[in-house]
Amino acid sequence: MPRKVIIASDAQIVVDAGAAIANRGGNAVDAAIAATLSSMCTNLGIISPGASGFITIWRQGENPITIDAYAEMPGRGLDSVKFGSGMKEAFFAYGGGTSTMVGYGSVATPGIFAGLGLAAEKYGNVPWSEIVSPAQQQVARGFSLSSVAAEYFSYTHQVIFGWHPDSYRVIHKADGSHLKHGDRVHIPGLTHSLEMIADRGVDIFYHGELGEKITSEIQANQGLLTAEDLTSYEAIEREPIIINFGDWSIATNPPPAVGGVCLAAMLSLIDQRSLHEWNAVTVKEIAEIQQAVLQYRSNYLEGVTEEQIGQQAAHLLSLAAQDNWQQLTKSPSTIHISAVDSDGLACSISASSGYGSGVMAGGTGLWLNNSLGEIELHPQGLHDLSPGSRLTSNMAPTICRHDNGTVLAIGSPGASRITTAIAQVLFNFISLDLSLEQAISHPRLHFEVFNSSPTIAFETGLNVNALNLTSRQFKGHSMYFGGVQAAMAHPTAGLTAAADLRRTGAIAWGEN
Repeated sequence: MPRKVIIASDAQIVVDAGAAIANRGGNAVDAAIAATLSSMCTNLGIISPGASGFITIWRQGENPITIDAYAEMPGRGLDSVKFGSGMKEAFFAYGGGTSTMVGYGSVATPGIFAGLGLAAEKYGNVPWSEIVSPAQQQVARGFSLSSVAAEYFSYTHQVIFGWHPDSYRVIHKADGSHLKHGDRVHIPGLTHSLEMIADRGVDIFYHGELGEKITSEIQANQGLLTAEDLTSYEAIEREPIIINFGDWSIATNPPPAVGGVCLAAMLSLIDQRSLHEWNAVTVKEIAEIQQAVLQYRSNYLEGVTEEQIGQQAAHLLSLAAQDNWQQLTKSPSTIHISAVDSDGLACSISASSGYGSGVMAGGTGLWLNNSLGEIELHPQGLHDLSPGSRLTSNMAPTICRHDNGTVLAIGSPGASRITTAIAQVLFNFISLDLSLEQAISHPRLHFEVFNSSPTIAFETGLNVNALNLTSRQFKGHSMYFGGVQAAMAHPTAGLTAAADLRRTGAIAWGEN
């Protein structure tokens, strides 16, 4: 029997890259990596080659693993007085108003290439150069700007991407207007950079010519990223958090990231309640669960050391498992790819560049992250961290297995909305027995602090009459609430996938 692969993501061009590799003999991991590379190069503004992320892989009959390829604090060999320089604040109207820091000083040590290279080496079937080739070909031909990228640029084209000459030229027309949906995109230098990465592997980014170009420009402009930061970077294999939810085993991102532990805590709390339909009581219960977990995250998981995150994460999971409510309450800029194959291999990849630094390293076509400038993730700032420390992340690439052999890869972009989006979809799918498409398309809610007030943001269609919090409504589906992508393999029903229309959404098949 030929192997079949199905991939879900937020754009057709992205899943087509994964399917092309599956058709050449690739498995779910190969396809997910190819799709991720395509997204990093074509999903402009939403993600970039200077990203970082996490990769959860679960091969049938083996234990799951998560590859931590997240951003690190840079600055090895620099005087600490430089920390915090080279940045400026950018405010834009997305989601009711967002502030972030951009500039050379906002660039953290990127990890995604190291993680993708490790995943391909350990779990892939096809050569690295072939995995890179679909993205390389897409960039060489040029591609159409997606509706999601066009919407993002409508908010950010000047404040984030307008100050750097190379960035400005790529996304602006001669009259100063930004590219619109469907406009053709060409990124000078990126094809050559991908050729080098395909031919010489990810080492060219961390130890070679590309890394030298990136760090020399950053060092010349008050940034922190050094050549030593790149050469010292390593992707790390970690044991995922594993919990039971209904009849499923859930494997998700472990500390020092905080997204997986928050997702696991929410699911544990939901699992202990008798919630059988979406009504006013269910909305109130889930809102309270989100508030408790996300306030715990804010109080105990942000701005602390890796060791402290591990301790507090364990305490959060313990409180959630005990349903210790009283004790618990005391306390865009991402992409996701899901892929499974008919051999039962599942791969879930989440990656982020933050909102983007605006920096495109001269001549490379490589946009870089602003992971040091994400105010909502790091309200206390980051510049007290030692170089080499992993940064905090909400990302939670997740894989679920049922005793009958079914495997589901799932995840979402959406900053602080990542965990609440995934938890609600899994509640819909597992507890309410909705189809994947129904589970993803169902209206969502999210607890947040908005204008200094505890608030529930929600989409049209939820009964919020029982809420005791301030609320703000989004009409219809909004990309503010993430973009859940899911792919599933069932031992008899075969492969299926669903992609969130909040971020366009697309699926593709491959076979070999």
